[in-house]
Amino acid sequence: MLASNFRYSTQDHKFIIKEWLDGTKILGLKRYRDMFSLEDVDGILDQALKVCKDVVAPTNDDGDTIKAVFKEGKVTVPPSFHHAFQYVAENGWGATNKDKDNESAMPGLLYGAVHEYMIAANPAFVAYLGLPGGVATIIKQFGTQEQIDFFTPNLFQTTWGGTMCITEPGGGSDVGDMLSKAYPTEDSKIFKIKGTKCFITCGDHDLTENIIHLVLARIDGAVPGTKGLSLFLVPKIWVNEDGSLGEANDVVTVGIEHKMGLKGSATAVLNFGEEGNCRGFLLGAPLNEKGQGEGIAQMFKMINGSRVDTGHCALAVATVAYYNAAAYAKERIQGRPIEDPRGNRVPLIQHEDIRRMLLSQKATLEAMRAIIFKGYYYLDLIAFGDDPEDVRQAKRYIELITPLIKAYCSDQAWLMITEAIQIHGGYGYTEEYPIARQARDVKIYSIWEGTNFIQSLDLVFRKWALDKGTVFNEWLQDIAVFVKEKSESPEFQRDMAMLSRALKAYSELTKTVFGYMQENIHLVPLYSTRLLRVTAELYCGYLLMQQAFVAQEKLVAGAGEVDFYKGKISSAQFYLRNIVPDVIATAEIIKDYDTSAMEIPEEAFNY
Repeated sequence: MLASNFRYSTQDHKFIIKEWLDGTKILGLKRYRDMFSLEDVDGILDQALKVCKDVVAPTNDDGDTIKAVFKEGKVTVPPSFHHAFQYVAENGWGATNKDKDNESAMPGLLYGAVHEYMIAANPAFVAYLGLPGGVATIIKQFGTQEQIDFFTPNLFQTTWGGTMCITEPGGGSDVGDMLSKAYPTEDSKIFKIKGTKCFITCGDHDLTENIIHLVLARIDGAVPGTKGLSLFLVPKIWVNEDGSLGEANDVVTVGIEHKMGLKGSATAVLNFGEEGNCRGFLLGAPLNEKGQGEGIAQMFKMINGSRVDTGHCALAVATVAYYNAAAYAKERIQGRPIEDPRGNRVPLIQHEDIRRMLLSQKATLEAMRAIIFKGYYYLDLIAFGDDPEDVRQAKRYIELITPLIKAYCSDQAWLMITEAIQIHGGYGYTEEYPIARQARDVKIYSIWEGTNFIQSLDLVFRKWALDKGTVFNEWLQDIAVFVKEKSESPEFQRDMAMLSRALKAYSELTKTVFGYMQENIHLVPLYSTRLLRVTAELYCGYLLMQQAFVAQEKLVAGAGEVDFYKGKISSAQFYLRNIVPDVIATAEIIKDYDTSAMEIPEEAFNY
C-alpha cells in the first residue's frame, strides 16, 4: 500500500457552507455576489478534490523520500513538486485567492475547503504556495503604493516565493530579544540588514525565480524589546527598478533542518548580510520619536492568519489518518465477536473499541472543522462585510477563537492520529501505511506560530480581557442563549443538559482564575493550557450541537444523505457525552489546585 494513500471527502464542507453556516450571506456579499452562488459550491469542491488527488497527492511520497535537499549552498525540492506547483498556480487554486482585488478569488469560507484538500494531499507542499500570498497581503496592508506595485503581482502569481523571518538561534519564542539589525543608507527607503534567522519555512528552494523575505530587525538606535522592531522586505535576488532581477542580495542559506516530518518543506537557516551587502526595504513608517517601530504589529497581522492556517493544517493531516483508519477497519478481518468467541472472524469495525476510536476521531475532527470554518466565516465578514455591525462582531470573535483554532486543533490532531495508528495495530507502526507519516508531519503544528502554551497565555491574559471583558462575556452569552432556547428539545435533551452543566462549570472556573491572577499569578501559567483546552471543548460542543439540530431537521424533512446526517448527530452526541464532561472535571482540578509541579526540587527531575 502506498504511503501517500490519499482519502478525503467533500461532504462535511458542503454541509458547513450550504446548511450550517450562512454561506448564502457570504456568497451574497457585494464582493462575491456576481462571481459565486450556493449552486457553485459542489462543483468547485468536487473539482478541487480531483485536482488534489490527481496532481498534488502523487507528490507526497517524493516529499518524504527525495525530500528538500541542501547542496552547495542551494536548496532543491523534488521534481514532481515543480509540475504540481505550476499547475495549481496557473489554474487559480493558489495564492491568487489571497488577493482581495482579484475578482475571481474565492471567499475564505469556500477556499478554506479547497486549501484543506491541498494540505491533506501533501502538507509539505502547501507552504510554498501559501506563503507568497501571505507576504503580499502584508505588503498591501502596510506598504507604499510603489512597494505594492513592485512586489505583490509576482507574489500573488507565485512567480516569487515568500517567507516570514522571525526566529533566531537561541531566541526561540523570545522575539523581543532578537539581534538582527538594520542600518540606514543614503536612500531613506533602503536599509542594510544583518543577522541570522532559523526555522524559516520555505526559506530557500528552486520553485520560484526569487524569494521575498519579511524580516524582523531592529533599526540601529531603536528601543529594546518588541517595540523597537521594524519589518523589512528583503529579496533573495535584488530587484532592479525596472522589475528585472539583478545580483544576489547577500542572503545565504546556511543549511536546512533535518526534521521528523514535512521533509519536502525546506526549513532553512539564513544569514543576512554576511558580506555587508544585504539590502531591504522598510515596510511602513520609520522609527517614531521614542525609537519604536511598527514591525511587530505588522508581522502579527500575518501571524494571526497563519495561526488559523496552522490549526487547519493539523486538521487536514489528521483527517487523512482518520479516513485511512476507517477504510482499514472495514477491510481488515481480525477477531471474533465478544458474544460469540467461537464464531467467524469479523472486520475490525465490528469491534466495540475500534468503533469508539473511530467515532472519537470523527467527532473531534468535525469539532475542529467547525471552529476553523467559523473563523473563516468571520474573516470573510471582516474583509468584505456589508453590515458594519457584522464586521464589528466578527472582529471581536475572531480575536477570541484564534488561539483556540491554533492550539486545540494542533493538540488534538496529534492525539487523533495516535488513535488511527492504534486501529492499524502493528502495521500502524510501519511506513507501509500512511499513518506513520501523518504522525511525523502533524507534530510541528503545536510548535509553529507560537507554541500552544503561548496561545493559552494569549487567551487567558489578552483575549479574556478584550474590551474590558465584554467580548468574552458576549461570547459566553451566545452559548447561554443557545442552551436556554434548546434545552427542552426532546431529541437532544441529555446532550443539552451536559452543555448547560459545562457552561456553568466553566463560568465558575473563570471567576476562580481571575482570583488567581490577583492572589497567586503562578497558578495561571500552570493551568493555562488546560484552560484553553476546556474553552475549546465548550465552544466546540456548542457548535456541534448547532450542527446536530440542522442534521435532525434534514432527517425529519426527508433529505438525502441519511447516513451523513445520522453521522453528524452521532458525532455531536459522542462529543457532548464523552469530551465535554472534561470541562467539568478540569474545572474541579483547577479550583482544587495542585502546586506539586512548582514545589518539586529541580534536581529531583534527574532521578
